[in-house]
Amino acid sequence: MTDNTGTDFDAIVVGAGFAGIYMTHKLRDELGLRVRTFEKGSGVGGTWHWNRYPGAMADVEAFVYRYSFDKEMLQEWDWKTRYIPQAEILAYLEAVVERHDLARDIQLETGVTSAVYDEDRDVWAVTTTDGGSHTARYLVTALGPLSKTNLPDIPGRDTFEGVMVHTGAWPEDLTIDGKRVGVVGTGSTGTQFVCAAARTAEHLTVFQRTPQYVVPSGNGPVTEEYVAGVKADYDRIWDQVRNSRVGCGFEESQTPAMSVSEEERRRVFEEGWRVGNGFRFMFGTFGDIAVDPAANEAAAAFIRSKIKEIVKDPETARKLTPTDYYARRPICNEGYYEAFNRDNVTLVSVRENPIREITPKGVVTEDGVEHELDVLVFATGFEAMDGGYQVIDIRGRGGEPIQRHWAEGPSSYLGVAVSGFPNMFMVYGPNSAFSNLPPGIETHVEWIAELIGLVENGDATAIEATAEAEAGWTATCEETAAYSLFSRVDSWIFGTNIPGKKRSVMFFFGGLAEYRRRLREIAAADYDGFTLHSPHTLPVPA
Repeated sequence: MTDNTGTDFDAIVVGAGFAGIYMTHKLRDELGLRVRTFEKGSGVGGTWHWNRYPGAMADVEAFVYRYSFDKEMLQEWDWKTRYIPQAEILAYLEAVVERHDLARDIQLETGVTSAVYDEDRDVWAVTTTDGGSHTARYLVTALGPLSKTNLPDIPGRDTFEGVMVHTGAWPEDLTIDGKRVGVVGTGSTGTQFVCAAARTAEHLTVFQRTPQYVVPSGNGPVTEEYVAGVKADYDRIWDQVRNSRVGCGFEESQTPAMSVSEEERRRVFEEGWRVGNGFRFMFGTFGDIAVDPAANEAAAAFIRSKIKEIVKDPETARKLTPTDYYARRPICNEGYYEAFNRDNVTLVSVRENPIREITPKGVVTEDGVEHELDVLVFATGFEAMDGGYQVIDIRGRGGEPIQRHWAEGPSSYLGVAVSGFPNMFMVYGPNSAFSNLPPGIETHVEWIAELIGLVENGDATAIEATAEAEAGWTATCEETAAYSLFSRVDSWIFGTNIPGKKRSVMFFFGGLAEYRRRLREIAAADYDGFTLHSPHTLPVPA
């Protein structure tokens, strides 16, 4: 094993969400390394610490929105509804930390401001917001794909006299009950918020830029018998998840939509609508909705027909109806379209009637109407995938900032490593597999542990992706994206929600099973695409 006495830690992990928690456990308890994990929040949980807005929950089913590595905890941890609300997910992650005694190696309320690679010593020098300076041989970034909030630059934003908040930084003590609330944005978060806020706000004004295809979630209570059946079947369930495309715990369809009659398509879509879940509707009804325009239009037309059927006011229904491809992140909610039938909910299409400015009293639209508000909520999402890396000064060989390395768009080898940044590993970095996050994160954590184990158990001091491997993987991700209809619409998945940002491929769209297969192939080929660096030759004393 490499001598580690010259560093403060063997490994530094940045972030203590799903990724950082498991990475800390893996490195410390399985590889035996000295680990320090820095977390800028006041508690663990990452996304589920920060996103406390009304309606926040996972929209992947509860039984696969968790870790699989602790089989005993799988049997011990129960759930009561099909989907897990934010508070329960956070409690679960806190319980994992307590169960594995990880808190002693997690430093809260401490962000990382810089990480600089020292080529002479093959170590990372890390500075933190508390003024600390630390060194480690390995740097693991567990920043999360959705961590840097996106706040639109609207004139007058700083003049608002009410409460203004982003859903990704929701104060624990903020309530919207009985208040006049405005929400900007109708993505996954925004639609969740609309469903919850419509029930408790005095009035809710929804400022919508892009109409969404939303299917029912089918959320509701689950029985003790159902939970017991899942627990008894977990070995098969996790095997199916790891060998599926999106890893969401259902059997993905292989049937082309156009291979069956129109009547049969309608029947299948009706069944998918009844059962609920966005990923299930897109990938479980037919196998080619995300790639074949005809199949996609059939699914889109079905959802459009449901909007017309549900929403009572024809003009509101028109504004809510998308016309582009059904090719953004699948969304599901319980009662989204129904919310617009309520007297206390108003829809404003900002494509047709843009926001002119924010005033002390509320939001003024182009038609001159001032929408008076007590609370203004920005559900405007995040600078996805690489956003968290834009706020940390990370420098690799030759002092190259990662921002400069990614000047033409984020790139990586396998979503894990970047050439020129030895011994730096990203959990679910840019160009990771597009899938349910927990199994995707576990795949990365376990792979990173293998790479670190190569160094620890050999004579090398560092491991690094080659420039050729990084370029090749980036090209592969571009090819799989081009095959998918996701590439034909603007969304955060390609970074187009950020004004002025170059459109980039951020994911591998080949599926989780294919991604894991490629990892196995690379490992069998002696980790092709990685270079192991030998210790520096020391001068011979005179």
